Amino acid sequence: MSPLDDLDACRVAIRHGSKSFHAASLLLPAKVRDPALALYAFCRLADDAVDLVDEKSAAVLRLRARLDAAYAGTPVDTAADRAFARMVADHDMPRALPDALLEGFAWDAMDRRYDTIEDVRAYSARVASAVGAMMTVLMGVRDANALARACDLGVAMQLTNIARDVGEDAREGRLYLPMHWMREAGLDPDSFLADPRPSRPLAQVIHRLLAEAQRLYYRAEAGVAALPRGCRPAIFAARLIYAAIGAEVRRNEYDSINHRAHTSTARKLRLVGRAYAATGVTLLMPRSAVLHAPALPETAFLVNAARREPVRNPALAEMERKLTGVVDIFAELEARERALRGSGRQTAS
Repeated sequence: MSPLDDLDACRVAIRHGSKSFHAASLLLPAKVRDPALALYAFCRLADDAVDLVDEKSAAVLRLRARLDAAYAGTPVDTAADRAFARMVADHDMPRALPDALLEGFAWDAMDRRYDTIEDVRAYSARVASAVGAMMTVLMGVRDANALARACDLGVAMQLTNIARDVGEDAREGRLYLPMHWMREAGLDPDSFLADPRPSRPLAQVIHRLLAEAQRLYYRAEAGVAALPRGCRPAIFAARLIYAAIGAEVRRNEYDSINHRAHTSTARKLRLVGRAYAATGVTLLMPRSAVLHAPALPETAFLVNAARREPVRNPALAEMERKLTGVVDIFAELEARERALRGSGRQTAS
């Protein structure tokens, strides 16, 4: 297939798999929108490849092999992989950024739970801020302050997702709320997972999570002015659309067990219009001192990876991956997978 055919396939995947991103991406200039479609399609399909199967460890290891192939210039023969490999080559995308995303998927495969809000932010950095950092690189921006604010936005979005999906996650046996906050509110995490129900204590925890998201949305706004003018409306629209999901959770009185908050197509279009009015290419957005706020401790490694030129020496790249702990995570997954296969053989015999 041609590069244009691959992009068309990515566009279809995004339209059906991530309506919020699709709405916001319409405002991106073509030179950013096309590689962004490749990035999001690969990440969306990668997420599904892990989330929709039972053998999650094996799925994550397959994804690592696909990522290795893309960075070697010999991608798996699918539209998303081919488009992703071209995006990597064209934009010198640091390998540490998609590695961080895969590490987040690995944490899911290992059924991790998160005791503190810092732990939840660390998870969010991997599954959301890594994508935000990659988007910033696609825009040609490697400024540390702009990257830090992009990572703030990624964490805020993921916290919103967690608040919205509490019931859905619990019914799948997953828990992303800070367990320390749950215990402070009088909730036992294991008892909640066994019988997820809405309650005032649960509402308090979700309220706290959305308050943290809102704080980060405000911080992220300062970074929009540091982006190329043509990219500002799309990023501000994404910020508004995701924050609107949090507002809907509040309107549902923080009951994310019986209700899954969403924004209508009409509401998304209004927010896109508001974003364009506020950040249109003919307008100069005011700079804010918040732009220079330090990166969250949980996202600083992403900022450091994205701000400098990619490491092209394979030995140095491997050393960098070891320092981030990614290699250890995948070693544990491989050990689990070998143990699972060994157990299967013993059962068969």
